[in-house]
Amino acid sequence: MTTNDYPLAINAYPTPEQMGQAAASAAAPILREAIAARGSARLMLAAAPSQSATLNALAGTDDLDFTRIDCFHMDDYIGLAPDAPQGFGNWLEDELFRRVTPQAFHRIDVTAAPEAAATAYREVMGEEPFDVTLCGLGVNGHLAFNDPPADFTDPLSARVVELDQVSRQQQLDEGHFSSIEAVPAHAITVTIPRLLNSRRIVVSVPTSVKRQAVHDAVNQPISGAHPGTALRTHPDVHLFVDAEADPR
Repeated sequence: MTTNDYPLAINAYPTPEQMGQAAASAAAPILREAIAARGSARLMLAAAPSQSATLNALAGTDDLDFTRIDCFHMDDYIGLAPDAPQGFGNWLEDELFRRVTPQAFHRIDVTAAPEAAATAYREVMGEEPFDVTLCGLGVNGHLAFNDPPADFTDPLSARVVELDQVSRQQQLDEGHFSSIEAVPAHAITVTIPRLLNSRRIVVSVPTSVKRQAVHDAVNQPISGAHPGTALRTHPDVHLFVDAEADPR
């Protein structure tokens, strides 16, 4: 992992909607530039309620041709029914792709054996950088499902992981499941080095329950104990929060 520690500024807005507009405005120019230069762009997406305002704003952005954008997603559960609404691929289909049509949406295959699915997704992503990674922060600071202690030098680009109790509780608290027992214990996640292999990273973090995670990402020493600190190893990260998530 690079030893660089780039400053990570907090851009705060009064509402999630204003936060989302600002985040979309940071992502869209990079996607347009990639389309102009190569004919297509590569976009890595998080799937969580924290991303709703940003995705809504991005879908409504003028002159952004989604039919030229290859889309990927950074994690999904193991063990849910393929059509379960809690599945992250399904969530993105409903939240974003009912409004826009991408060049492709490369989904993690939740119907395959977990290790085979992780291997296949590594191949699907390849090694080409993303143009933009849109992500959030978990209550425990996780990026995708890279819970603490996270590996900032993981040699694999996607792997099967066991979710920690805080991550599972977050899914319950957000209303996605009826009980903690119903929250899957395992998932496939894109790893931190692969998420950071992106020209620009746009981080959207609303609500007061994420305030400590924002504080830690900005202020704690860079280490896997606070996965969000990995963002400070990248030179082009834009962090957007609403008023509730602003720790200052």
